[in-house]
Amino acid sequence: MSDERSVFRTVVRAAAPLYLTTLAASAGALVDTALLGRHATVSLAAFAVTLAVFGPATATVAGALRGVMPFVAPHRDAPEGLLPLVRSGMWLAFGVGGVCAATVAAVPLIGRVSGVDRAALLQLGAFPWMLAGSVLLIAVGSSAASVLVALGHSARVMRAGLLGTAASVALSVLLVGGPGPLPGLGLTGAGIAMLASSLISAVLNQVALRRDAVPAGLPLGPGRPDVRQILRLAAVGVPLAGTVLVKFSVLGVLTFAAARLGTGSAAVHSVSESLVNVLFTVAVAVGQAVVPLIARSAAEGDVEGVRRSMWAGVRVVLCAVTVLGTLLLTAGGPVAGLFTEDPAVARQVAGLLPLVLVVLVGDALQAVAGFALVGLKRSGPSLVSTLVWFGGLAAVAVPVADTTGLTGLWMALACANLLQAVTKTVSFLRHGDRVRAAEAAGAVPVPAGGVPVPEAGGRHVR
Repeated sequence: MSDERSVFRTVVRAAAPLYLTTLAASAGALVDTALLGRHATVSLAAFAVTLAVFGPATATVAGALRGVMPFVAPHRDAPEGLLPLVRSGMWLAFGVGGVCAATVAAVPLIGRVSGVDRAALLQLGAFPWMLAGSVLLIAVGSSAASVLVALGHSARVMRAGLLGTAASVALSVLLVGGPGPLPGLGLTGAGIAMLASSLISAVLNQVALRRDAVPAGLPLGPGRPDVRQILRLAAVGVPLAGTVLVKFSVLGVLTFAAARLGTGSAAVHSVSESLVNVLFTVAVAVGQAVVPLIARSAAEGDVEGVRRSMWAGVRVVLCAVTVLGTLLLTAGGPVAGLFTEDPAVARQVAGLLPLVLVVLVGDALQAVAGFALVGLKRSGPSLVSTLVWFGGLAAVAVPVADTTGLTGLWMALACANLLQAVTKTVSFLRHGDRVRAAEAAGAVPVPAGGVPVPEAGGRHVR
């Protein structure tokens, strides 16, 4: 029992800084939205068009680079083996970040093809290029942040994120609207603020990596790429990024299905989804905190430690969701009023809150189970689970919404999340048993990023 309490506290200590960082970043994004809305409606429209691509792009980058964590975590007490992994993580960041940055830079073309209003596209200017640069910087910063989190330095990541967000808010206030005699730069000002924020966070994460993680005196440049090792990292990170993209895509289908019911239903769905997204970040923070614990236990062949870490993550996220959900239900009316001035919409949002919390619980549980699989370097089952259940959800979203309304649509989302949680948990337990089997056979785990260690019989464990 004492071991369980210790793991629980460890998860909380690692997750809390990451959650605060995400909340601060969300608040910073809201500031940009509010300032641009006051500056000019067309600027806000152009901002929304770009963020529709920028959001999935940055989520893809973050997901791909979280795949580095289970390889790094076993080196917490043996930092001499970190350097090859850090370098390969940088190359993975350049590759994934480059592709995602090019996609963001192509927003004007994407907008024309998809029929976006010409006035909004004319407002873009250099903004997509600024955000493309921001994606590259986020990739560089995330490659360092993943290593830091895996080694137990979440507070350093929080410091970098908070300072970057503070810079973004300050620059947005100064540049977007132009208070006093200052000229308002509108969308360009927002782009400068976001680019500066990404630069500050990336630099601070890289500095922390050099100071706290990698032994002094070792060169930390990318060096010559180790293609095999980069592919090993990508084999974990890319399916995780794919899971994020599938989720984004299907949620877009649900938004379309809700919009078919009328503007009121679309507004209620949008507000409810925003609430889920804000609260869901706690599950992402807890999941990241669990990955290093599971990876280290798996490297030691400690199957009980693997499972104990996962269940500790489940308990932490359920406690957090219970507290946040209770606060949300208690203040449902005022919270809904923050998102809309329409009393009818606010009432419908408040009425949907119990179902929103069911969706949130399922989403949080599937996220923790998915991250637990990442700790075992098995992200493929998460992608398959999301493809199956969210693919089915996308197929039935429109007929379900047309037949049963918004309540039925959110019930379908809740079922999809809970089914994901079940299948991902089963996959985790099955792959965790393989750690037990390897231990029973006398296998020695592969050092993260290293060469397979032969058993007495000459076999290699991979």
